[in-house]
Amino acid sequence: LGWKFYDADDYHPPENKKKMEKGIPLNDEDRIPWLCALHDILRREDTSRQDTILACSALKKMYRRVLIGGASAIESNQPEQPGENPALKILFVHLDGPKDIIAARLEKRRGHFMPLELLQSQFDTLEPPSAPENFITVSLEKPLPEILLQIETAILQG
Repeated sequence: LGWKFYDADDYHPPENKKKMEKGIPLNDEDRIPWLCALHDILRREDTSRQDTILACSALKKMYRRVLIGGASAIESNQPEQPGENPALKILFVHLDGPKDIIAARLEKRRGHFMPLELLQSQFDTLEPPSAPENFITVSLEKPLPEILLQIETAILQG
């Protein structure tokens, strides 16, 4: 697509990385400043009209609202209303799959601060996207070319 790519894991503060390395799951207080920083990156890219992909475990609806609206999404704590004009237009891609497939992929990762034992805490925290959120769900059980085609088609269809 020629879009700019960011991996949200690169923006975790050292305290978050240390906590995860010790097998301690992050909580909302750990994640909110990180998500606000990611929102700022997305806002900057949007302002310069740069299309962007952000790989991020936005596990909760509130986290996705922060990515769209920044810190103001926390303060208002109001559910998004249909027809509202959110700060940023984001298509969330929910990569969905069985825990064993995700665990196998995590085991292959080298040099990453999140250990496999934190996977269950991510499943426990997960609030899958739902209406009126702007999202698609893509099965991780499909071959990679199919996954990419499904995401690209959704992006290009707007």
